[in-house]
Amino acid sequence: MTHAIALNEITKTYDGFKAVDRFSLKVARGTVFGLLGPNGAGKTTLIKILTTLMRPTLGDAFVEGFSILTAGKEVRRVIGVVPQENNLDRYLTARENLILHGRLHGMRASAYNPRIDELLEMTGLASRQHDFPDTFSGGMQRRLVVARALVHEPRVLFLDEPTTGLDPQSRRALWEHIRGLRHSMTVFLTTHYMDEADALCDRIMIMDHGESLADGTATELKDAFSRAHVLQVEFRDDGAGYAEKLAGLPFVRSVERNGATFHITLTGEEAIKPLMDSLAGADIRKICLKEPTLEDVFISLTGAKVRE
Repeated sequence: MTHAIALNEITKTYDGFKAVDRFSLKVARGTVFGLLGPNGAGKTTLIKILTTLMRPTLGDAFVEGFSILTAGKEVRRVIGVVPQENNLDRYLTARENLILHGRLHGMRASAYNPRIDELLEMTGLASRQHDFPDTFSGGMQRRLVVARALVHEPRVLFLDEPTTGLDPQSRRALWEHIRGLRHSMTVFLTTHYMDEADALCDRIMIMDHGESLADGTATELKDAFSRAHVLQVEFRDDGAGYAEKLAGLPFVRSVERNGATFHITLTGEEAIKPLMDSLAGADIRKICLKEPTLEDVFISLTGAKVRE
């Protein structure tokens, strides 16, 4: 078996509303898989189903070959989960939180103590292991939640928006921990940060309304949806005289202006030369081709409207 996770036409319905609609997916072992989507897309529902916290209305899913419907105990034995919330036990020290997790998984002290020592060093919490989580910063608590999920050495790790609310330094530190897990286990990640998905994930799927919209590497997704060619042109003066001229060119789809900088969307790459001819003699400070980002892909697929 080469797939750590396999979903077969999973459907989840709430009072007639389909949160997930006949969703199928296979995730290869030893990869970092990213699931992206706006609020209400169905991401957290899928994680709850895969971690046996929720049963699907229809379909089945397998984690390391174990069915979520008939082998829930085995599924829970091979997975680690980092939820959106820092759900640490505030009345236990950092080390005691990790010990409790190891004991719940049936580990002996001879097995969990060296493992906990290793994880505390890896997450930079060794010097604070006897302190209570309430005395930790948000970033430190998040690292402790990740360490807790790794105590029993899971084969599949689920990370549900793991860096939400963290400062840039804490986010980068957590990224390094996740990168270190690549190949030693399968990581299933949901996030709202496009740069995070771009930096960490071997494969990305974008979903909305319970269905998959696009699937591939970050580079493949950006290449597939870079239909429009956008040039960024910065004039030495304010460029006001060019706004109307540029908008009136037949090969220009749209023009967005920010001071002296213009973002010009063309109909295709063949329009670059006539655009340059139209700007001949203009006092230009800088001109460059704007590459599509993963956020551009996300917005083009799911829309720009804010979700509840």
